[in-house]
Amino acid sequence: MKRLSGGVALGLAAAAFGLAACHGNGDNNGSQTNSLPSFVSGSVRTQSYDGSSDDLLTAGLGKTGLALATPPGIANAAAPSAAELRRLAIYSNYRALVDMSANGGYGRFWGPNVDLNGNDTLGEGKIAGKEYLAFADDGSGKLNVSLLVQIPTSFNPDQPCIVTATSSGSRGVYGAISAAGEWGLKRGCAVAYTDKGSGNGAHELSTNTATLIDGTLLNAAAAGKTSVFTANLGTTDLATFNTQFPNRYAFKHAHSQQNPEKNWGTNTLQAIQFAYWALNDTYGPLDGTTRKTRYNRGDVTTIAASVSNGGGASLAAAEQDTQGWITAVVVGEPQINLRVPSQVSVSQGGVPVASFGRPLADYMTLANVLQPCAALAPAAAGAPYLTALPVATTAAIRAARCASLAANGTIAGGDVNSQATDALAKLHQAGYQTDSDLLQAPMWDSQAVPAVAVTYANAYTQSSVADNLCNFSFGTTNAATGAAGVTPLVSPMLTVFGNGNGVPPTNGINLVYNAGTSGAADHRFATADASFAGAFCLRGLWTNADARMTASVDAIRVSANLHGKPAIIVQGRSDTLVPINHASRPYAAMNKFAEGNSSNLSFYEVTNGQHFDAFLGVAGFDTRFVPLHYYNLQALNLMWAHLKNGAPLPPSQVVHTVPRGGTAGAAPALTVANLPAISASPGSNAITFGGGGVNVPN
Repeated sequence: MKRLSGGVALGLAAAAFGLAACHGNGDNNGSQTNSLPSFVSGSVRTQSYDGSSDDLLTAGLGKTGLALATPPGIANAAAPSAAELRRLAIYSNYRALVDMSANGGYGRFWGPNVDLNGNDTLGEGKIAGKEYLAFADDGSGKLNVSLLVQIPTSFNPDQPCIVTATSSGSRGVYGAISAAGEWGLKRGCAVAYTDKGSGNGAHELSTNTATLIDGTLLNAAAAGKTSVFTANLGTTDLATFNTQFPNRYAFKHAHSQQNPEKNWGTNTLQAIQFAYWALNDTYGPLDGTTRKTRYNRGDVTTIAASVSNGGGASLAAAEQDTQGWITAVVVGEPQINLRVPSQVSVSQGGVPVASFGRPLADYMTLANVLQPCAALAPAAAGAPYLTALPVATTAAIRAARCASLAANGTIAGGDVNSQATDALAKLHQAGYQTDSDLLQAPMWDSQAVPAVAVTYANAYTQSSVADNLCNFSFGTTNAATGAAGVTPLVSPMLTVFGNGNGVPPTNGINLVYNAGTSGAADHRFATADASFAGAFCLRGLWTNADARMTASVDAIRVSANLHGKPAIIVQGRSDTLVPINHASRPYAAMNKFAEGNSSNLSFYEVTNGQHFDAFLGVAGFDTRFVPLHYYNLQALNLMWAHLKNGAPLPPSQVVHTVPRGGTAGAAPALTVANLPAISASPGSNAITFGGGGVNVPN
């Protein structure tokens, strides 16, 4: 039977992966049994935390421990415990999504010590409570979506609430803990997390080692259906692959062959239903030893909230939800792929934008090809430097990429400056804002764009790791030469659950190009032009309408019909990973067109906001950009006031922020003067809609 502390319980195999009708036919008087949703597979693990030695928000580290540059230690590096890996995962994921720098907002505008009113009143900010952890699956063991529910001891069963925290990016189940989890826990809400089937599942092919739901490791054959992910390779194929491509890794998002993105909305709804079950398991009345339901569908105020991929998943969930699981939506910088009606248009300052509503498969593969060259354009001069490579090495890569682009006719120009200017112009023509010019270089230099381009191309074509799509793979490399195939001194698998982000390069596993001049190597060094042929191959999958990619992208497109749910979208105008013209702007226009007067969506566009708040501690980011997280928190507070007190949501608007300025790397401390409030009466800053169009003021 289920134990409420560290236990394994309720070994129910999932009968179906679809959403469960767990509301039953009863009322709220506890007359029906609290049945585990049918999509929950295997056991449910529960663990209570005292809020002192360990807790829900900081894993016992507190505000001080999360702020430390040194990660929490592991007693036996060769065998990290599940508790140590959880602590490392919370530490890494918390820091990955917010600015932790001394002059940024951590500890003053957000952080475990900051209360919901923005005051430093919570000390170390540890939060006692209970966690429930399980897989959602269809019985095959191939989906194994991680679901996690945190219930703080401050939860008020008479005023119940749930906040979702679907993982950002391809992160593991704690991947939105600072983006949405912290706010929900402080509010006293249960938090419903999911890794949405793209989480940090890794398979070390050379040793046939896979990760389990708690981050510990097991031989993939022994793990069977209990691994987060095992590559679909038979024994013979695995041996052949290891001989030809030693020390390579398969990752779930890239290599599950499931196109997991098509289920992100469903996964978010499943996390909510699992949270209902967990709340009933905790607070439902007992009939002998049987727990009855206290909360049925729609009884709990539920805000679907997260950022980036998690934000897109929340919007997809709200669109799919016609049964009343979700009360409202608050998302930041959502990565969402749109089915744009012909009537929809996007303008800025009354001028139609060059392009809008493209899917990620299009704009990401284009950026991956052009960005290294565009970085040399005079308009991009002075960009923040976000790579450990020497300046001379980076400059040579960029110039070589320009030459290759010009040679195959992708760009024009007889010299590097003109070629780079044309590359940047083509990004503008593809819908990238001029506000993004200084971020084209760091988005590629940080390997964010190459990593996403390769991962999603694999996911959308449903490729096996053995396919080496466009000659790319994931593997360990020589730190000095970049050569691939080296045996790591310490397996990155040991801490991949804690440190990994689900998309190599991560935790010592790098993006490898297998067809390099001198053999397989880190993609930046494999050829002089940083594996241009591979990048161009990825681009061709979209431009040549690869049938697999086209079908997968069509399967993830959304309509922007939120069924009248109150919703807020926040995005930075300078977002260069998920361009605003391909995300929030057209989504808002589509919503107003689809719902008409029933639309309750407000869209807040933040100037000087970009995609990665964690980069704000980097020289050049600190002086130019402001934290979007601050406005995500404001949006959550505005939505709470709307739901609980009937306060109207401020209308859609542009929020004109003030960069901190100063010396790069030593910007002055962030203050409210940099962060004007979202206005109830935006005046000339109002974003307007009509006839399917959206117009965003300059």
